[in-house]
Amino acid sequence: MIQGIIPFAHDLLAKAVTRGDTVVDATCGNGNDTLFLSSLVGDEGHVFAVDIQRQAIQTTKALLAEHTRKNFTLIHDSHAHIDTYIDDHVELAAAVFNLGYLPRSDKQIITEPTSTITALEKLLHRIRLSGLVILVVYSGHPGGQEEKDALLRYVRALSQKTYKVLQYEFVNLQNNPPFVLAIEKIADN
Repeated sequence: MIQGIIPFAHDLLAKAVTRGDTVVDATCGNGNDTLFLSSLVGDEGHVFAVDIQRQAIQTTKALLAEHTRKNFTLIHDSHAHIDTYIDDHVELAAAVFNLGYLPRSDKQIITEPTSTITALEKLLHRIRLSGLVILVVYSGHPGGQEEKDALLRYVRALSQKTYKVLQYEFVNLQNNPPFVLAIEKIADN
């Protein structure tokens, strides 16, 4: 009855995104969120998928090709630079982050608080009213706790007049289970 972290995040995205929308996967990883977003926006929409690791870009590209998806742009760069790839007039319906490290990869390459918060700020600026930013936060690796703490400080300081922020987590699981931060834009700044 209680949804897991990823199904919960996907359920929220499915409620915020419609065909024809533009969305961002800020950490495309193995491509699963990119593929999910691609199906939500349909052929009329577009997904910008970003990752700092070439392996993630290649894996995502292969997954999208396997599913004959064409409505995407893959960006091999830090998510902190997302604004340089999207035209200023483009309004986003949603964005998603899966933080931490790329599964089955070098665990020394991790998302970091500074770049993640920079990307988050840029994306929140472009999210439409009733749009959504989802962060799936993994903190059980070296550097993860620092990113978690910085993100929680940041989202708790967001104006309640402009954003609704939800934290969804399992409180009785051991070993630093992941959790969701969901940010809905409810008013313009």
